[in-house]
Amino acid sequence: MTNLVSPVTTFHDGNTIPQLGYGVWKVENDVANDVVQQAFAAGYRHIDTARIYGNEEGVGRAIAATDVAREDMFITTKVWNADQGFEETLAAFDASMERLGLQYLDLYLIHWLQPKQGKYVDTWKALIELQKSGRVKSIGVCNFTIEALAELEEATGVLPVINQVETHPYFPQTALREFEASKNIAHESWSPLGQGSELLSDPVLVAIAEKHDASVAQVVIAWHLALGNVVIPKSVTPSRIVENFAGQSVSLDAQDIAAINALDKGAEGRIAADPAVSDFA
Repeated sequence: MTNLVSPVTTFHDGNTIPQLGYGVWKVENDVANDVVQQAFAAGYRHIDTARIYGNEEGVGRAIAATDVAREDMFITTKVWNADQGFEETLAAFDASMERLGLQYLDLYLIHWLQPKQGKYVDTWKALIELQKSGRVKSIGVCNFTIEALAELEEATGVLPVINQVETHPYFPQTALREFEASKNIAHESWSPLGQGSELLSDPVLVAIAEKHDASVAQVVIAWHLALGNVVIPKSVTPSRIVENFAGQSVSLDAQDIAAINALDKGAEGRIAADPAVSDFA
């Protein structure tokens, strides 16, 4: 068991989230139990899953099996695109909670904007109701644009506490992060290590890693944390689960951060779908 403890970010609703979490995208359900327990042992308390990942049951088994107290955990899941809409979201939430085996959830997110589907405001209203009922502590979104965040506020008067989007040194989402900061919305990075791209062999990052006697992954995680991002690296390799969590111990200087910021490739750095136009079930 590590002595490291993740720093925390405070939401505008007063709740807090561990800034360094463990993501389980593309983790098989029968593997999730084992790796999430390993993550707990490594010191993670923030676990990020989603209905579409197909591993909520495995995550739930790990939650039930660990000796970590429930109040010390931070569990996130998400409503999938096909389940958007007010009533549909309420039903999807119930199903996720049953699979996770939880009485309450720390954070519930809309997984994608789905602008053509046009249900995200009604879906957001369902999340507001779930929070009012006490079944969810905090509510937020993933893959939302500046315009859509503003629309949620205009339609409901309630802003998400967090927006989880693709973010890494090649695609740092600077404009979006600046808008979120102006609204006190936390920024959460998925695919923080570039999703197996050439990022981890980038010579700038390799040099910084050598300077700090750290891995490139640890340097990238430290960069996210230095920017104030919530970050959820994923690995199923036991040594890397531990290594990633230790990334918070890497202390980058201003020169390091400036050099990493300069790796921004703009729109060309995007790996996954563009939320402004993406449309998939």
